Amino acid sequence: MNNKTTYTRITAKIMLITLVFTLISAFIYGEYMKKNAISSLAHVDAKKTSMLVFESLYSAMQKGWNKEDLREIIIRLNRVDPSMKVDVYRTETVSEIFGVIEKDRRAIGTNLDIQKAMNGEEILNISNSNFIRYYYPVTAKQDCLRCHTNAKENDVLGIIDISYPVVNLKISLDEMINFFIIFITIFSLVVFIAVFIEFNQYIIKPIKNFSNVIQSITKSHDMKKRVEVNDNIEEIDSIKDVFNTMLDSIEHQFYYDSLTGLENRRRLTERLEEKKNSFLMIINIDSFQEINDLYGNEAGDSILKDFAEFLKENMFGGNALYRLHSDEFSYLCDKAMDIEVFKIFASVLSEKISQKSFKIDGNSEVSLSATFGISYGYETLLENADIALKIAKKNKKDFLVYDEKTMYMAKEYEKNFDWTKRLKKAIEEDRIVPIFQPIVDCKTQEIVKYEALIRMIDANGVYISPVHFLELAKKNKLYHQLTKIIVEKTFQKFQNLPYSVSINISVEDILNKEVNKFIIDRLKESSIGEKIVFEIIESEGIENFEQVLEFIDNVKKYGVRIAIDDFGTGYSNFDYLMKLKVDYIKIDGSMIKGVDIDGNSQMITKTIVNFAKNMGIKTIAEFVHSKNVFQKVQELEVDFSQGYYFGEPTDTIV
Repeated sequence: MNNKTTYTRITAKIMLITLVFTLISAFIYGEYMKKNAISSLAHVDAKKTSMLVFESLYSAMQKGWNKEDLREIIIRLNRVDPSMKVDVYRTETVSEIFGVIEKDRRAIGTNLDIQKAMNGEEILNISNSNFIRYYYPVTAKQDCLRCHTNAKENDVLGIIDISYPVVNLKISLDEMINFFIIFITIFSLVVFIAVFIEFNQYIIKPIKNFSNVIQSITKSHDMKKRVEVNDNIEEIDSIKDVFNTMLDSIEHQFYYDSLTGLENRRRLTERLEEKKNSFLMIINIDSFQEINDLYGNEAGDSILKDFAEFLKENMFGGNALYRLHSDEFSYLCDKAMDIEVFKIFASVLSEKISQKSFKIDGNSEVSLSATFGISYGYETLLENADIALKIAKKNKKDFLVYDEKTMYMAKEYEKNFDWTKRLKKAIEEDRIVPIFQPIVDCKTQEIVKYEALIRMIDANGVYISPVHFLELAKKNKLYHQLTKIIVEKTFQKFQNLPYSVSINISVEDILNKEVNKFIIDRLKESSIGEKIVFEIIESEGIENFEQVLEFIDNVKKYGVRIAIDDFGTGYSNFDYLMKLKVDYIKIDGSMIKGVDIDGNSQMITKTIVNFAKNMGIKTIAEFVHSKNVFQKVQELEVDFSQGYYFGEPTDTIV
């Protein structure tokens, strides 16, 4: 049975109750006014009429008329208005002198109202609000005592009985105005009270309750809560249903992956907070990005959905399967089993994945492989499984279970995290600086220029080598910021010095629009271009050759020269040297440091030097750490030398 109401019904109820109350009030008050008017106005009217009747009779009695004559007067009065009746009754005081009238005696004996009037009381009877009967006691005046010698003044001598219908009763204007003022006031008050009570009960309170419940849900951040309101109103129920449906949708988006329909990482972390003894397996599809690149994202999404369905079919319980992100899934197992049993399950699952073919369209299929990271116990399951997965991938294993042997990897992550924080703080506190190593002319052994090398200064003022933070800077998107810092500070340092300076930049820096623009802008502002040499690192396998060449052309407009860094380590494409229009080749230190005793190093170095001379390119030998090495470098006709034999990097310029 539906006991709900609606605001339409509530409004109709308010209007109906108000109307009924108003009509009843108007009727009751109208009846009251009617009776009051009849009671007051009719009484006055009847009294006046009775007094006129008495005066007529009194005048006749003064003329000596007898009772028969008086009876005739009464009959004549009754003929004036057929609806009006007049009668007269004499008291015993009058009868003692003028004789008893039988009619009067019977009327006095049977009519209580006449008996009351005989005692001097005016009696007004209103019958059905339509007919009036009035008994008027006639009292003795001083003049009356001349004839009624047995009476005293104010004694009742007789009763005038007059009756007539109420016709065309007129109420005074003041009373009508007062009636409407009172009626409108009461009506407004009743409407206000009714509206206030009903609206407060069925609108304000339900909406307030609804709002309080929503605020409670919002403050609790509990996506599982729903609005429960017990107000029996259909509109509120409809809003509640819509809101709860919206919460269901938000919860689904909050906890479920839109592509596969599996629960997501957020739901997994909440389950792991329960700290049950469990097995957690992270499943990562190997090289999935290649499938997206080869077949497109739409095909990749289709494969992911099929892969999710495949995993559901091959787990102990499909409801414990989650999609963490992209090509990574996880499986949480609360079943009590030995770790060795779970390893067998992981091995079987890995084999099934490798044997399964996944359709791309009606004609094409692909095979997948996956790597698993497994952890078990109560604590840090997700973190441990993630570490195990990374180590498994690094060691090219199908799966790996996290144990004490893998702890070193966790320490490495902790170490990397610490270095990342240290690097960010160093940037904030301006503790990223360049230091400078001299480069000498091999013929004169005089310093002709320097190379700017990046360092981080720690809290104790010690220089930290970039080997500790440069790769992390690339992973944390801080690398380009470091490049700009070194360029800026090196430009400032050499603005007024008579030396040239080399600055290392990567192909990544060149391709980065922000860094590229920064370098060009600084060259425009500083007019230092002729002192600057940009050493391009990572020169092997340049993919965006045209953009790199465009950068070189742009900076050379300002007098900048270009060097290729670490040349000779597996790099054999001499064609790059001609296309990139380089000014210097820096021969890699791995060949130079043993060039005095290693014949192969001597041969490769000589080949590079001869090629460079033919191309008009100067050569620089790195890692010149001893006199013997330097002498061999001179013998091989290298143009410049750099290394600890001539000076270590320092923040001062000699």
